[in-house]
Amino acid sequence: MSEHPLQLRAAYSVCRHIARSAAKNFYYGFLVLPSDKRNAISAVYAFMRRADDISDDPLLPPQQRREKLDEWVNALRRVAAGERTDDPVLFALADSQKCYNIPLDLLEKLVQGTAMDVPCGKPAPDGAFPQLQYETFEQLYGYCYHVASVVGLVCIHIFGYRDPRAEKLAEQTGVAFQLTNILRDVREDAQLGRVYLPREDFARFGLDVRAMANGSAPEALRPILEFEALRARAFYRAADDLLPLIDEDSRPALWTLVEIYRRLLERIIARNYDVFSEKVSLSTAEKLSVLGKGFWRRLT
Repeated sequence: MSEHPLQLRAAYSVCRHIARSAAKNFYYGFLVLPSDKRNAISAVYAFMRRADDISDDPLLPPQQRREKLDEWVNALRRVAAGERTDDPVLFALADSQKCYNIPLDLLEKLVQGTAMDVPCGKPAPDGAFPQLQYETFEQLYGYCYHVASVVGLVCIHIFGYRDPRAEKLAEQTGVAFQLTNILRDVREDAQLGRVYLPREDFARFGLDVRAMANGSAPEALRPILEFEALRARAFYRAADDLLPLIDEDSRPALWTLVEIYRRLLERIIARNYDVFSEKVSLSTAEKLSVLGKGFWRRLT
């Protein structure tokens, strides 16, 4: 427990505001948690959001972004070791890290994950496409692990679990979420020169990755999008197995998160993988409906 309860409440309030403003899909799951766990999840999200903002800052050259991310990790280490801070996000996160025994290396990996999208090495030749692509699904899985599975591993420390099987299941659930995000954001990522779908899968279907950059993408890429969607659907089975392994008071929150993301994937499939004409999403009304069912699960 902090020696400064008023400051700590204020710090958590800042983190909840950040989560409410920016978390979109994730925030609906936060709302079903008991207040202490909601505070902790919000602190983790605010910490990760700051790292995301640094890694995506177009005004900073890549090397400077990496340096600032290193500074952010080092600041966390100092505060976790007992150094005082005026930063409300670090103040709240250090409290949550102690309360829920969150391994510090997982929080560090959250920042490492955001750094994976920072350009590195020599710039690609003008007009080269893509500027970023993974060769194999194994490589893509490693990316998904750092940017999503680690989030899941942090979350289950807050949710509470006793069975070590929960860790691998949380990892796989994170992969399901990230594959869903990748499918949803194919068009926007391609416009940034990023193609997360593995090169080996383009070869599997005899497809040219350059189709991502032109108008033939919706029809030409349907086979690979279907392949990745079915792969994501299989990973969601891990979430079903994870649910009974976490503490009962957190199950409605996990159910809400999984239901929103799984519905998003099914929406992509129902649209016959047209993620190019407009961004696929769930409406606020649909997400509120899921939230209502999550609250009902909490009450029953």
